[in-house]
Amino acid sequence: MRQVDPIRLEVMKNAFDAIADEMALMLMRAAYSPIVRDSMDYSTAICDAKGQTLAQGVTTPMHLGSFYDAMRHLTRRYAGNIHPGDVFIGNDPYAADGQHLPDIYIVEPIFHGGRLVAWTTTLAHHADVGGIVPGSNALGAEEIYQEGLRLPFLKLCDAGVMNEAIWEIIGLNVRVPEMVRGDLRAQMAASHAGRRSFLELVARYGIDEVLASAEELHDYAERLGRAEIRDLPNGTYRFTDHLDGLGEDPEPIVIAVAVTIGDDTIAVDFAGSSPQVAGGVNTPLPFTKASVYTALRSVMLSDIPNCHGFERVVTVTAPEGTVVNSVHPAPCGARGITGYRVIDAMFGALAQALPDRVTADGMGGSTVPTFAGWHEGRAFVFTETVMGTWGATSAHDGQVGVPHMGANQANVPVEMIEAAYPLRIRRYGIMPDTGGAGRHRGGDAFIREYEYLGETAGVMSLRSDKARFRPHGLAGGAEGTGPVSLLIRGETVSELPVLVTRPYTLGKGDVFRHVSPSGGGFGPASERPEAEVRADLEAGLISPETALRDYGVTAQAR
Repeated sequence: MRQVDPIRLEVMKNAFDAIADEMALMLMRAAYSPIVRDSMDYSTAICDAKGQTLAQGVTTPMHLGSFYDAMRHLTRRYAGNIHPGDVFIGNDPYAADGQHLPDIYIVEPIFHGGRLVAWTTTLAHHADVGGIVPGSNALGAEEIYQEGLRLPFLKLCDAGVMNEAIWEIIGLNVRVPEMVRGDLRAQMAASHAGRRSFLELVARYGIDEVLASAEELHDYAERLGRAEIRDLPNGTYRFTDHLDGLGEDPEPIVIAVAVTIGDDTIAVDFAGSSPQVAGGVNTPLPFTKASVYTALRSVMLSDIPNCHGFERVVTVTAPEGTVVNSVHPAPCGARGITGYRVIDAMFGALAQALPDRVTADGMGGSTVPTFAGWHEGRAFVFTETVMGTWGATSAHDGQVGVPHMGANQANVPVEMIEAAYPLRIRRYGIMPDTGGAGRHRGGDAFIREYEYLGETAGVMSLRSDKARFRPHGLAGGAEGTGPVSLLIRGETVSELPVLVTRPYTLGKGDVFRHVSPSGGGFGPASERPEAEVRADLEAGLISPETALRDYGVTAQAR
């Protein structure tokens, strides 16, 4: 057995990471759409010849943990038919082990000496892939056929020859073809850069050294994962979370999890979760697994490499035909909200075993508004993943203005929105008196208000959550507040459902106002030091009424 120098292994680990990060930065800089360029809803990775992830770019964890399933599908389908110069494209959850139709894979093999040695992989959320609603997050879809263009893994390039027919098919099926084609080419540029850098690494250290390091990296991550688990308290920890439900008459959707910590393995089972529904929140199992890995990695103390080896110590099971393991033809366009809720449910279970390593419940991922219509003679679709509020921890207040751990994404800058779309951001800021009370206070909600300026009618849709099942506190902390979404037409104000199943028409001057959920508190409010309450008062984060009601502190006292 070949012995790998531990110092050289660390060098190789960081080299793989640098390649994945280089791909991520190139994709961002070359992208056309705000959802990719500004929200950063994309991911990159380097995989070994078997499709096992070696390194992940600094983007979306809930994407990356499911790369292996897609790569296994691709390598089985094209066994014996993979050549230098090939570039593969795919997106379908059932025909390609994808995630949802807007997330399109661009994958490229890396050859050395005539042998397949690795892969570059990219995944980006595209502004539109067709279907019954602009943006293709069709919460009201009853089957996947309504959600947009479905692609099994196909050769976009075959031995260096571009398949123009695929480009034409994509262009005819999406509302903003220039943006989609531009983002696809950005993915290809990132993929090519990753291949070049990987081969430069091979030229420097030799192919045998690089491949041996890749194999050892998986084993090293597995050993670290098992060692971490040995320090955790054995047992089965259960938690049940919910999605509020779809449309104007929502029925709660159950996410039930049992986390069993063994001597050096963890088994996660979702038996008891709701059956798949006639709406776009169903989640393919690879995405559920990725969400589980994200939650578990966040409570680990060791610097475990972001590679496939860690996944060997975790088993994830879910009954087929449930909302966390959907089967054809269940729609999954808005599956992201369910992935976030899987992480929340995991935290609820892990808090019983590791209360000091888990946050109280936060806003539950991203709110996703989509605006679409025609502007200056061209179709437009604008979608962003708005997020930024966490629950409190045993050590500090909930954070505000940071992304959810499942999706390292960003709110699109106001100036970028207003420069490119018929929208004006009228208000954007923190909402006082919203964070859950506690020894450590939950993060505050934020408000984002959009005014539609189009001369012709537009439409909007919305994905949010946690109105009925509000962010819970931990260790005696109070729950946070739920979201408020209002459509304001002159003097008429309408409250929207959290998961909108039909687009709403917009006229010039109409306003959409969204107040996010806030974070839950940690520990009893009676234990919060008076000095911290007064600091919140001075900063305008709480009112005198809240200080007195929740903490027993009067604004006048010194």
